[in-house]
Amino acid sequence: MAPGAPGGGRVPGAERLFIGGEWVEPDAGHYDVVNPATEEVVGRAPEASRTQVEAAVGAARDAFEGWSRTTPEERSVILDRAAEVMRRESVRYAELAQAETGATTGTARGMQVGVSVARFKRYARGALEPVETGLPPQVNEGGPMGRAAVIGALAVRRPVGVVTCITSYNNPWANAAGKVAPALATGNTVVVKPAPQDPLSVYRMAEALAEAGVPPGVVNVVTGARPEVGEAAVAADGVDMVSFTGSTAVGQKIAEECGRGMRRQLMELGGKGAALVFDDADLAEAVAGIGTTFSFYSGQICTAPTRVLAQRGIYDRLVEGLAGYAGRLTVGDPREPGTVVGPVISAAHRDRVEAYVELATKEGARLVAGGGRPERERGFYVAPTLFADCGNEMRVVREEIFGPVVVVVPFDDEEEGIALANDSDYGLLDYVWSGDVARAFRVAGRLRAGGVGINTVGRNMEAPFGGFKRSGVGRDVGSYALHAYSELQAVVWAG
Repeated sequence: MAPGAPGGGRVPGAERLFIGGEWVEPDAGHYDVVNPATEEVVGRAPEASRTQVEAAVGAARDAFEGWSRTTPEERSVILDRAAEVMRRESVRYAELAQAETGATTGTARGMQVGVSVARFKRYARGALEPVETGLPPQVNEGGPMGRAAVIGALAVRRPVGVVTCITSYNNPWANAAGKVAPALATGNTVVVKPAPQDPLSVYRMAEALAEAGVPPGVVNVVTGARPEVGEAAVAADGVDMVSFTGSTAVGQKIAEECGRGMRRQLMELGGKGAALVFDDADLAEAVAGIGTTFSFYSGQICTAPTRVLAQRGIYDRLVEGLAGYAGRLTVGDPREPGTVVGPVISAAHRDRVEAYVELATKEGARLVAGGGRPERERGFYVAPTLFADCGNEMRVVREEIFGPVVVVVPFDDEEEGIALANDSDYGLLDYVWSGDVARAFRVAGRLRAGGVGINTVGRNMEAPFGGFKRSGVGRDVGSYALHAYSELQAVVWAG
């Protein structure tokens, strides 16, 4: 029987916590997980008690010694096997992901479950990457510290310990995989606390890992709609590191708690990506790239180019192109093949996005496209929305909306464009569109952002990912993630 299946008098669809390799009934009952497209209940997620969160951390602590001493080859085999289980069950897993997140079918299969498979495969290889770096020898003359000698040294990556992984709601598969897989590859054990809106997929990830042979306690999953569950997962004795993806406001609170306990942290926080479009840009490419804000996860992604800075020579044509692009997008049931824009995650979040739309009008922005609620009987939908004639002082330009809303600000020359781009609390991913490659790279070098896309919104998944300023602390993805989930130990000897 699958862990979430009915039986033994349990409520159908009621999930259980995964602690110490066992499926455990929650102390605090369950809460409903709602399909944002239909408003129907997808399943019931467990509400953990603080005691159960602490038990999960304890199980991870108990498992750490054994798991950290397994060979890289053993860890690699298990991660690879887990990826194959996810691939085998990809249709079932994608259907659940779509139901909880409102993602389109292509996104649920390719960008959620598919990316999770790819990340577990990547870190199955990552487990085998060298952990030792030889350092130049140093000649020490004889003196109070001893005889003259040649001192050799190694820098060695060691696992951190117990890692609490707190994931965002926009991609429960890829986001969790990006934390769990490299953490396990480097010999850590984990407690995963998914976002309350769509936690069920992460239990299926635990299911796959258990089938793959992960020892009890190496992976634990606890959930809850109450803030106390996440707080306990951060503050519990035995936690050595917190890896968090989410809002800057929550990240600050977590960082304060980590500071008190001197715990390592990896923070991927908010974004308000600037897209600088110069007069010589390929406008069709720029429109297509910026337009992903309207469609990809319905704008619920921190890397989206939501803040467009358009040079005046192409300003009107760019606004016209973006308006046309938004108008051609099909908003509807994410299960339908023609749907491009699905719902946002919840009624509360829809209301928040709509409040920003209303605010933009009050601030003096010009509504060019969208702005209303699509005519649908059910679901938490927001129409792709475009505002022009914005100023950099407007809240809709400065604050992360996290929805299918794009704002356009004009600029005159390169210096002004760079200044406007950098005049932001955030610095996650910015973008430059220009036909002059030398200028594009020159501008990129002056942007205060963790990443810059030149004439593309695509990402290289070996490149470091993280933010400047209030967009985060640390870097992950590729081999950088292996370093993020490691402590460096210096080993020196006299020769």
